[in-house]
Amino acid sequence: MSRILLAPMEGLADDLLRGVLTSIGGYDWGICEFVRVSNTLLPAKTYERICPELLNGSRTASGTPMRVQLLGSDPLMMAENARRLVTLNPAGIDLNFGCPAPTVNRHRGGAALLGEPELLHAIAAAVRAVVAVDTPFTAKMRLGIDDTSRAVDCAQALVAAGIDELIVHGRTKADGYRPPARWEWIDRVRAAIDIPLIANGEVWTVEDFRNCQQATGCPDIMLGRGAVADPLLARRVRGEAVGGWEEILPGVGDYWLGIRRKVVPLHAGGRLKQWLAMLRRNYPEAEVLFQQLRPVKAAHDIDRLLLKAGILATLPPALREGC
Repeated sequence: MSRILLAPMEGLADDLLRGVLTSIGGYDWGICEFVRVSNTLLPAKTYERICPELLNGSRTASGTPMRVQLLGSDPLMMAENARRLVTLNPAGIDLNFGCPAPTVNRHRGGAALLGEPELLHAIAAAVRAVVAVDTPFTAKMRLGIDDTSRAVDCAQALVAAGIDELIVHGRTKADGYRPPARWEWIDRVRAAIDIPLIANGEVWTVEDFRNCQQATGCPDIMLGRGAVADPLLARRVRGEAVGGWEEILPGVGDYWLGIRRKVVPLHAGGRLKQWLAMLRRNYPEAEVLFQQLRPVKAAHDIDRLLLKAGILATLPPALREGC
């Protein structure tokens, strides 16, 4: 049976949204947002802040295993930080060679390293040396920086360094998130390595999922923004009977309560609106709610609106001021 995995999405799928998406269901495992490694040995609290699932057996509240992703360019520091991470018993460790963000790439991180297969090998080999064989060890990469000419070289370098599985996002750094994803190139990479490859990129529907499988030759697919835009997508792919907006709505309420506990009121509304803006791709009800919330700035005013709409049944005492 195919595995369906939840992608790491910096600035989008934090632990709150991961918790909601995995509670709705359909995922075998996922990867958290990246932990940036520079020239210091990070304390345990850094990993636990970015991946609070580590405090719950490296699983979301609904039981989905969540792996921790490291991003950096220094093999020694990546290895030393992986050594510390191992003591926290993560469900797995992943290396980030896919982030296209300019702020990350300027500091030699993520997809900016895809022109240096030898460095990818050195990083992965150093981390492999401190990660036990019974801890899943993966890497996630794009197809290159400006073109795909070194995609196979990068993949083979990571395989030679000892990773267990490779995840490939079917775009270059320069592609950003512009469609289409280059699924045919994922197939070329898959044919050139001898470990499992997981395909990622531009899967928004069940039809996309099947087409991606066929084009890449990969049975296992990682869902990213498509999962955020349709939280029921993984279960649709599995052929399960699903509802619609009414099945997602409790998750919207849970997400908002989580935001209110975690985020300062000034920025709380933006987080909810960001998710609703993606949900409206598939759900007209999300468009209605988004338009209702769009002009509302204050968190307490959003509380009132969600209570009136029945999305929240009540507020915890700590949040009731002003309501």
